[in-house]
Amino acid sequence: MSMIPPKSPFSKILLALALLGTMSIPVARAADDDKLSQILIPGEDWQVAARDLQFADGLSTDADGNVYFCEMRAKPPAIYKMTPDGVKTKVGDGSRSGTRRGPDGKLYAVGTNQALVYDLATGASTVLAEKISTNDLTVSAKGFLYLTEPAKNQITLIDSKTKEVKALDRGIKSPNGIGLSPDQKTLYVSDYGTTSVYAFAVQPDGTLTDKKALMTMKAPENKPAIANGDGMTIDTAGRVYVTTAMGLQIFAPSGELLGVLPKLKQSNPMSTTFGGKDLGYLYISFGDTIYRRKVQAKGALAFEMPK
Repeated sequence: MSMIPPKSPFSKILLALALLGTMSIPVARAADDDKLSQILIPGEDWQVAARDLQFADGLSTDADGNVYFCEMRAKPPAIYKMTPDGVKTKVGDGSRSGTRRGPDGKLYAVGTNQALVYDLATGASTVLAEKISTNDLTVSAKGFLYLTEPAKNQITLIDSKTKEVKALDRGIKSPNGIGLSPDQKTLYVSDYGTTSVYAFAVQPDGTLTDKKALMTMKAPENKPAIANGDGMTIDTAGRVYVTTAMGLQIFAPSGELLGVLPKLKQSNPMSTTFGGKDLGYLYISFGDTIYRRKVQAKGALAFEMPK
């Protein structure tokens, strides 16, 4: 085999290509880190917000940064409010897999085949609908409840004023996490049974159009077609946060995956929300523990009219 002379122009080209190849992996990693640089704060990490819980799920927040969650396996199960400094107070009874504040100041929840509303002053609850295969919900500024019903492969609408129940979409394999964009124009739904996060255009009457699989979640190597997209929250920039088998995956409104925050435990994270002072903390539940992390992003409140 002939050798290229050391001073040949071809040798310089080959050397440059070789150096470029060795730099490609660090450059790619740096690019991934840069995508999260507007969210994460250097030096800030996850801290325990609540521990020794009995399968806490259904995280949500209010304008004061209080975080609501349900102790689903407690005896008896109950809903709690946790202040930004960690003080917990019981605000309702029942096993509820999803909670959300409404524009009327009440707490809406789903679970055990019901949709309910809680008066936070008294803890009393009123049933809005029954015999529904509920999983999670979000509540719009107009008072529309959007529910995921995995057993029916369905997204359901409940009008909090009239209690009318309407099926909006069927066909997602296992609809789970759900959230509204800050301008209330887009509804997002994670599919627990695939790798897709769907987007819908929200119409003035609350109905949905323009269904599309907008985001693709990363999945484990042993189950590459199932990401287990579970809970969801959204920040004021419209970025979508989804708990999955890989950790917390963060997407731009365009659908681009910005990055994945790895799991803190061997079990999968279930639900997530913003809360704390100025809604500047990201909370995440792993069943027996709720963690929080200070971030640059701020949580969006679906029950407030767009500003």
